[in-house]
Amino acid sequence: METAALIVVLVIVLALFFDFTNGFHDTANAMATPIATGALKPKTAVLLAAGLNLIGAFLSTEVSKTVSHGIINEDAIRDSGAELFLSVIFAGLIGAITWNMLTWLLGLPSSSSHALFGGLIGATLVGVGLGGIDFGMVLSKIVLPALIAPITAGIIAFIATKIAYSITRRYDNKPDGRDGFRWGQIFTSSLVALAHGTNDAQKTMGVITLALITVGWQSSEQSDPYFWVIFACAFTIALGTYLGGWRIIRTLGKGLTDVKPAQGFAAESSTAATILASSALGFALSTTQVASGSVIGSGLGRRGSTVRWRTAGRIGIGWLLTLPAAAAVGALAALLVVWFGNWGVAIDAVLALVIIVGLFLRSRRNAVTAENAMSDVAESGHVVELPDMPPPTRRQQRIEEARAEAKARAKAKADAKAKAKAAKKGAAK
Repeated sequence: METAALIVVLVIVLALFFDFTNGFHDTANAMATPIATGALKPKTAVLLAAGLNLIGAFLSTEVSKTVSHGIINEDAIRDSGAELFLSVIFAGLIGAITWNMLTWLLGLPSSSSHALFGGLIGATLVGVGLGGIDFGMVLSKIVLPALIAPITAGIIAFIATKIAYSITRRYDNKPDGRDGFRWGQIFTSSLVALAHGTNDAQKTMGVITLALITVGWQSSEQSDPYFWVIFACAFTIALGTYLGGWRIIRTLGKGLTDVKPAQGFAAESSTAATILASSALGFALSTTQVASGSVIGSGLGRRGSTVRWRTAGRIGIGWLLTLPAAAAVGALAALLVVWFGNWGVAIDAVLALVIIVGLFLRSRRNAVTAENAMSDVAESGHVVELPDMPPPTRRQQRIEEARAEAKARAKAKADAKAKAKAAKKGAAK
């Protein structure tokens, strides 16, 4: 029992660290477009996102229940024994964190949520077997929402952008005619940060609750996580957002420069609506995928835009790789547990520490550029190729030439008048 208690502590620590990486890996995406359009300064945006993540984590526990009482078969927990299953959860978290930090370092499109699910599924398959996974729940609560939600968000953003541009069409000839949307972006980006807290922080709560149920420290009939679990996860993801988000934020400010205020407003509204609705239904979504779908949809809603399908394909490949790659790492970590027992847990802990420290030190050595710190949503901003301004017509050229000549004549006349006045004043002396 003492060994199980120690493993529970390790699971909680590792789960909270994953929550921290989730904060700096994903949450900054909520503030991508307001930073790009100048609606918010980077430091203000990150502080606002951190605070709203903290609040959002207290608003719902449905996604937490999906993780703690849905994906893993509870009968398999009882059959495998508490210590083995806790070790499996520990191995799954190692898979999730490894993939999360690696993709953060390399700038590969990824999802923290799918990294967590992949790590847990891979470790459970190795440590417990096929019976340990409720594949029906995985399909209905994770896989299908992952396929449907980005498309849905993109369609909503496309329609919202079309509406926004149609009702403000009279400003088409004014470069800053739609700047009023910048103020709206402060509200909509805040909703995205709040929605992220209601969805992503819940997943870590579910993992910790699952560990507590496994060791008997919480009844399996009690589906809601303890208050201290909610607070710890909420605080950790908010801290990660504020302290670790700068690497992503600096890229976001450059990566989304083509997004206009009206598009940003539409994309953020769509992202927030999709995630909040999914959190209420217990669907464990990837905020990154939803936000990227919204950005692409809003770009297509702008007249004359085209899609860079090669970039879109690269984003899609990153999405597809995340779950199996994290599952593979989680499975390898679980294999050490199966082979070496408690010593395998110790080996996993040491390897996890080496990987985390190594990746962090590696990130400090190289400069923050678009190549090594590209955010998923910033990358999606390049999927849509915006139209160039059409060349001026011959009539417009003649008008501009006439204006230039008029200005030149006015300037020459003013100069001649000034010289005459100066000469007159000199003659008087």
